[in-house]
Parts: sequence; C-alpha cells; structure tokens
Amino acid sequence: MAKPVLTILTGNRSVTGLERLEELAEVRLADDATELAEALPGTEIVYLWNYFADGLRQGWEWADSLKWVHLPAAGVDKLLFPELAASEVTVTNARGIFDAAMAEYALAGILYFAKNFPQAGRNQRERRWKHFPTSNLGGSRALVAGTGSIGRSTARLLRAVGIEVDGMGRTERDGDADFGAVFASRDFAAVAGDYDYVVLAAPLTDTTRGMLNLDVLSTMRPSAVVVNMGRGELVDQYALQSALAAGTIGGAVLDVTDPEPLPGSDPLWGLDNVLITPHLSGDSRTHLPAMAEQFEANLRAYIAGRPLVNVVDKQLGFVPAGS
Repeated sequence: MAKPVLTILTGNRSVTGLERLEELAEVRLADDATELAEALPGTEIVYLWNYFADGLRQGWEWADSLKWVHLPAAGVDKLLFPELAASEVTVTNARGIFDAAMAEYALAGILYFAKNFPQAGRNQRERRWKHFPTSNLGGSRALVAGTGSIGRSTARLLRAVGIEVDGMGRTERDGDADFGAVFASRDFAAVAGDYDYVVLAAPLTDTTRGMLNLDVLSTMRPSAVVVNMGRGELVDQYALQSALAAGTIGGAVLDVTDPEPLPGSDPLWGLDNVLITPHLSGDSRTHLPAMAEQFEANLRAYIAGRPLVNVVDKQLGFVPAGS
C-alpha cells in the first residue's frame, strides 16, 4: 500500500521525530506559506509543526487531496478559517499535552501575588530588608473559566493546595468531578465577585471572545487576581488595563495578550501589579517530544484505519468532552 503524503509546515524549526515519520509517510517539508502551497497538491495530511506559522489558508485552493490537518497546540482559533471549517477535512489538536504545565503556571501566578512577590522584588531592587503582608491559599476561592482538560488539570492542582475551585463553561451544571459548581459563561458578571482568583483557560470562540469585560471587572473584588493563559482576545484588554491602573482589582498574570507580541509601548508593561510572560504557559522541557509522539501515534492510527484522537468539532472550535 502506498504511503500517505504528509506535508509538514516547519516554519524553519527542526521537526522532532522526523525520521520516524519518514518511515510511515511520504514526507514533504515546507518552511513557509509559499512552500506549503507548492507542496499541497496531492497532500493527504498537513502537520503544522510550527503552529505559529501561517499558510494553509493562502494555499487552500491547492489542497486537492487533503483529509486531515493536525495542529500541535491546544487552541485552534487561528487555524479554523471558514473554508476549512466548512470542509470535510478532519482537524486534530494536541489536547492533553499542555495540561500539567499550564496548571502549574496558574498556581505559580496565584502564588506570585498571594506571597506578594511583587513587593519582594521591589524591596530587593532597593536593597531593603522589610517585612510585608502575604496570604495563605487555604480557604481562598478560584473560578476557572474553561472546563476542558486544561481547566480540569488546573482545578485539581488548585484544590490540592486548599483553594476552593468552581468552573465556568457553556452550560451550568452540578455534580462535576473537578469543580464545586460549574456556572454558565453568560453569568460571569453575576458570580465573579465571589472569587479571589479568576483563571482564564477557555478556548477562543465567538461566545468567549471578550468574556472578561468591563461589566465583569466592575464586580470583582479589589484584591482579586486574573490569570489569563487562554487567549488574549478573551479579555477586553483596555478595560483590564484601566482596572489594574486604578487598583479596582489586585493584579493580573498575563501569558497571552492582544496583540502578540505585546508592543513595548503598551501601558501594561509599566504596571507593578502585572506579570507578563511571552505565551509560554504550556511549555516545558518535554513538550516537544510529547507533541511529536502524540502525532506519530495518531498517524499510525490513521494508516491502520483506526479512529483519530483529539478530533476538533470545527463548529464549536474545540475537542468536545469525552472525545
């Protein structure tokens, strides 16, 4: 049986596990959008190894044999252009790979403010030995927006250190294994004031875009901390920056912003109650091998005619629970 044609968009990045893939498929490498378009005729599978690179939409008219696109990332919002969403092409993602790292990032961000590390940093820069107040996590409350695998991993870790955790998703429900309660996204403003920490781990969809807005921020506690590790567009960034500058909320940990990279002129950079990181919450020393192994396993399933894992519902914009 002929090997499937697999085109990998490398974006000039070294592809982990390439040798094994070459044993399974006829591999074509594309460094950029132009090379991807040239490689698409006859391509059955596209592997977007460099998920920050672009090009599939520009070359879509040449995708005459495409059956499967794999994005080794959790969020697929930048990939799902209308033509792909309307097609019969299967899309898979890297669901599960980033769960532990992102949960740890959320906990680190919460601890950063609970233990008042911003003040510690100021004292150190001024060479000043002076005590300052800190908080315990036990008995505090967190709301995790996003009840997928990342949100659940985050909830379990926060609960392990004594934080009471509720969730927020598409629909309200009780009896969830990982959350004390799950609220509907439409009720965000009604419940946000009950929490010390609000963690955004939701996928970016039409219904979640701008979910943390002025209405929600105006109900939050003055000491509340926002951790955004989902997408920058989940937040009305001007409203958030204004609330932080005015001190109407306590702080923010932002791994994602709108736009990215965050321009050097953005006022968020200058705020003492903000910690900014460059979209790395899911990264670790093991995430690249893990992504490669996950795709290889799915490729072997594809060749054997078995069902693929992590199939994205292209209308919802994420992998449904239980898939």
